[in-house]
Amino acid sequence: MFFGDIQITNDLSAAAIGFHRYRSIPPPSNYRRRLADAAGPHARQFELLDQLLTQVRPTEPHYHLAVLAVLPAAQRRGIGAAMLTHHESRLDRIHMPSWTETTPYSQDLYRRHGYLARPRLTLPDGPVIAPLRRNPHPARGAWPVNTAKPATVTAPTRAQPNAQR
Repeated sequence: MFFGDIQITNDLSAAAIGFHRYRSIPPPSNYRRRLADAAGPHARQFELLDQLLTQVRPTEPHYHLAVLAVLPAAQRRGIGAAMLTHHESRLDRIHMPSWTETTPYSQDLYRRHGYLARPRLTLPDGPVIAPLRRNPHPARGAWPVNTAKPATVTAPTRAQPNAQR
């Protein structure tokens, strides 16, 4: 993915999709036509959702966690939490805030991972969207240290050719 990344568990039970929002991302080519083809009579509500989300999303550089999904049979086993922990460690290293939108029912997981609720959005005749923001955690920003190996590395000495001995 050119503007983001996709992470999938080995057993394909969970996935995360996110976008690097260092600058604005151009809409997909032929977006309106493709949206109309995909959403049919509901295209107008998707356009309204786009407009509402554009008004509340951060404008400074951030990581947009667009999707975090776990299969129903794999839920409540810590898979989503593990994916969020991995996500956090990557963003804390580069001091990047994160943003996501979810349902009110799912926001407790995000709150346990440091996300702060923003004002909810309610679409006319539609769902309630719960935006959340997470600022980087300064104490977690260090790169991991490999304690199994010494911290200093010494170059091996080279054997000298016989002629110089």
